[in-house]
Amino acid sequence: MADDTDLHALSCQAMMDVPRIRPVLDKIADKWTIMILTVLCPQPARFNEIKRRLDGITHKSLADALKRLERHGLVTRTVIPTIPIGVRYTITPLGHSLREPFEALCSWALKHEAAFAPDHDSDPA
Repeated sequence: MADDTDLHALSCQAMMDVPRIRPVLDKIADKWTIMILTVLCPQPARFNEIKRRLDGITHKSLADALKRLERHGLVTRTVIPTIPIGVRYTITPLGHSLREPFEALCSWALKHEAAFAPDHDSDPA
């Protein structure tokens, strides 16, 4: 693990690079991107399979997110010549490069979920 000096240097560097970092984070740190890429990491999936695995996402939200991820080069879309026509989404090497940080973030979320439980959200003031 980095010592305090390393963390301070990293923090200072990040602050100087905010104009470069923010547009990238805006594209990958929204509500569904991490979860969609996590679903696609092990294997390609069709739209409805992704939707089933992401309980709570609407059809429109998933369609919009997949279009955005494709536009940014994080997933590819392949039309499957079936009746009706199907579409399979596959994570790209660029998208796959996010696997390690996303897995770390998901592990952190599971480890600390109790701190974010609904009863912790109430403001005593």
